Amino acid sequence: MNIPKEIYERIDQYREEMIRLQGDLTSKIALGSQNGGTGEHEKAEYLKGRLAQMNPDHLEEIQAPDPNAAHGYRPNLVARWNGTKGGPVTWALSHMDIVPPGDITLWDGDPYRIRVEEDRIIGRGVEDNQHGIVSSYFGLKALLDTGNRPERPVGLIFVADEETGSGFGLEYLLKSRADLFRPSDLIVVPDSGNEEGTMIEVAEKSMLWIKFTVLGKQCHGSTPDKGRNSLYGAARLIVALQQVKERFGARDDLFSPPYSTFEPTKMEANVPNVNTIPGRDVFHLDCRILPEYSLDEVLAHMGGIAREISEELGVGVEIEPLYRQPATEPTPRDAPVVKALARAIKSVTGKTAKPMGIGGGTVAAFFRRTNLPAAVWQTESGTPHQPNEFCLISSLLTDAKIFATLYMDPLNEKVRKIRG
Repeated sequence: MNIPKEIYERIDQYREEMIRLQGDLTSKIALGSQNGGTGEHEKAEYLKGRLAQMNPDHLEEIQAPDPNAAHGYRPNLVARWNGTKGGPVTWALSHMDIVPPGDITLWDGDPYRIRVEEDRIIGRGVEDNQHGIVSSYFGLKALLDTGNRPERPVGLIFVADEETGSGFGLEYLLKSRADLFRPSDLIVVPDSGNEEGTMIEVAEKSMLWIKFTVLGKQCHGSTPDKGRNSLYGAARLIVALQQVKERFGARDDLFSPPYSTFEPTKMEANVPNVNTIPGRDVFHLDCRILPEYSLDEVLAHMGGIAREISEELGVGVEIEPLYRQPATEPTPRDAPVVKALARAIKSVTGKTAKPMGIGGGTVAAFFRRTNLPAAVWQTESGTPHQPNEFCLISSLLTDAKIFATLYMDPLNEKVRKIRG
């Protein structure tokens, strides 16, 4: 693909501005109410101003009602620039919300103030998902700043609520503004990838988040015979649930990792003192399940394991699925967006990209559920949700060039005839 050299040169000149943008975004804490925050309002207002400076042909804030958020809503931004020849839109969709920093003692500094160490920008959200915001934004800015208008329209979307289900983000957009998208559009979600930038995600596993409540009888620590230790019951149940990995142990090399995962994660506080045996313990399981398995089948099997522990120890077990998202039909490996992304990656880096599946969930699943082929891609350092999360400045620059190249991908003759 013949891309004017001045575009890539301009992107290289954005290095310091990219770092400043990362710093500004990181300082505007965008936590949803389920994660202890009030929403993405400050971040959205800032980004709306940045987008307006680029003179889009359409700029809109779509507010999803949320009584637990500031002002009673969650903000979503949609901006679009017309192409010279019309046709399908090339969309890049990123999310504004972040996850909490977790244990602050594991961070080497303030999570909400970036640190730059050689090629690394460190801070909460810099990779998940500000990497996507920054690279897609500067890829387009380079075209506009150098006077290179693409043939296709280009759109940037920054959504809320990706980290806690997307009910106030993309899912709301697809329900309330289905007119924004067409199946012929090229939709890219820069929210997952590998370190080489060669993974184009076209499929995701099913997601299942489960809350287990173990109910015993609280008593004094010196008289365990007078109670039922729910913590012991929870520990036994966590270990017993490892059987699920064997029962649902198929492998599919399209995915990375190529098997289903069932991991205990959050443990809620029980008694506040050492000398009391707890009567109630709560833990959660994060499950990423290959599409060949039914979520109902998985839940039924877990229910059987829970009953065995309950009968053996004389404790109660309650199972509550908090979130379930069955796998959708994958984006075809030869879909136009996959081919265009692969061309752009090859043009910029010389590397051959490969369609793959992942265990993590992204908002691309909501596109696929409504028959909108979407591809997930970015050059990722693999640190989302970790302490000292970081992204590489070199990857931001490379990905911005790949986005610029993707935006410049010309309409083919078939699309032009349909348009005409």
